[in-house]
Amino acid sequence: MAIMELPESVEMTTTTSGIENLNSNLNHSVRRRRGSNGFEAVSAIDRSDANTSEDRRDVCGSGAGWETVNERSKSVGESSDVIRKEEDRNDNVANGEESKSTETTTTPFKFAYRASAPAHRRIKESPLSSDAIFKQSHAGLFNLCVVVLIAVNSRLIIENLMKYGLLIRAGFWFSSKSLRDWPLLMCCLSLQILPLAAFLVEKLSLQRRLTERAVVTLHITITTVAILYPVLVILGCDSAFLSGVILMLVACIVWMKLVSYAHTNHDMRQLAKSMDKDETSDGDYSYDVSFKSLTYFMVAPTLCYQLSYPRTPCIRKGWVARQFIKLVIFTGLMGFIIEQYINPIVQNSQHPLKGNLLYAIERVLKLSVPNLYVWLCMFYCFFHLWLNILAELLCFGDREFYKDWWNAKTIDEYWRMWNMPVHKWMVRHIYFPCLRNGIPKGVAILIAFLVSAVFHELCIAVPCRLFKWWAFSGIMFQVPLVILTNFLQNKFQSSMVGNMMFWCFFCILGQPMCVLLYYHDVMNRKSSAH
Repeated sequence: MAIMELPESVEMTTTTSGIENLNSNLNHSVRRRRGSNGFEAVSAIDRSDANTSEDRRDVCGSGAGWETVNERSKSVGESSDVIRKEEDRNDNVANGEESKSTETTTTPFKFAYRASAPAHRRIKESPLSSDAIFKQSHAGLFNLCVVVLIAVNSRLIIENLMKYGLLIRAGFWFSSKSLRDWPLLMCCLSLQILPLAAFLVEKLSLQRRLTERAVVTLHITITTVAILYPVLVILGCDSAFLSGVILMLVACIVWMKLVSYAHTNHDMRQLAKSMDKDETSDGDYSYDVSFKSLTYFMVAPTLCYQLSYPRTPCIRKGWVARQFIKLVIFTGLMGFIIEQYINPIVQNSQHPLKGNLLYAIERVLKLSVPNLYVWLCMFYCFFHLWLNILAELLCFGDREFYKDWWNAKTIDEYWRMWNMPVHKWMVRHIYFPCLRNGIPKGVAILIAFLVSAVFHELCIAVPCRLFKWWAFSGIMFQVPLVILTNFLQNKFQSSMVGNMMFWCFFCILGQPMCVLLYYHDVMNRKSSAH
């Protein structure tokens, strides 16, 4: 049985009378009979109708939209393809995709969507069902979330200004009290002597003037001084908290760079010695101790030392200027949120472990939103803006400073993606050396978390001048969370469960709790000191 597909919409460039003539010709030329499937299929057209196909092409332009079948020997499979095409076109017509109004005139919809045509032909899922939710575009919902976020935060800003007024003062950025932090500045500048000492040690070792034991001892001494010296300076001076945090971050970075420098050179020495002892080796392996490479490494946005790095050909000055403007804007936004929102909430709170439980939960949840904003601004300012600016100025090519940690399904994935310089350093100088020395994988991961916890505690406890081990405990608490989120991920096989666990434990509950704990402990220490 021959099948002819009915047209959906045909753009006409003739007058209305032309359309009526065309419709009458179609009614006379097409003979229909109802099939068993409920469709009105076209049975055949005679030769006279075939002769008028050229006229139809002339009327309709190029004949687009008209698909005729002149042979009676078409198979049923071909007819199903035609019906499927008709279904897609009918869906488009129903959705309004092919009903755009133009200057040209279209044929009536009675040729496009018949009342007897089935409206349900396929198995389809709802757009928000679990099987189809990730196959749909959610741009509209994202825009809605942005609008709601702006509206809610605008209300919070107005409410905060009405309650507290503008808390930002003229001395927010610079103050005469900042002069008391000059010992910290001098300490930060004097730390740059330690890389020079490490270079001299490696140079003497290359000239075979020092034994391997002496080289290791001197490097341990240099790296220990890189940490203890800033700690003693901060504890001995009445400096501001922010200045102490910055100095401790610089000290930790210098320490990690010096460890990488010493470890890498030690490995290259061992490799050179093994190549010298291998009589069958035809290659000549040697390494160089270059002060230029060390200087570049100390300022480059990386913690892993190597003799050369991938480099970009030029510096984009306009790009650097735009990124620097963004850095200033987001740094100011971060300071505004801290002064205007976080400080009043914290000052009006009680110690979370000594007061009413429900009141403490309410304070933590209220603090979680501005704390999350500050943390995201900090990440964007440091890992994206500052490190990219530094990399551009130094033509540093590898700029994978972070991965898509916001999609982390487990706590383990988050720690492997959010801070790539530290992650690469941990893998290179902590994790794999432990494995090579026969330490089990689980113990090696625990050692890596232990090192991270110690440095988190130093960066917070030393500027606060108290050691309550809250930051250390918070990092070590990540170990059971890693086990828990990995278990949930393997059980449910869903990225949503682990991702929600990550956001809940890390950003909503963990950080605000640490802020409250350290604030009240610092206030109690100051009150007891007076």
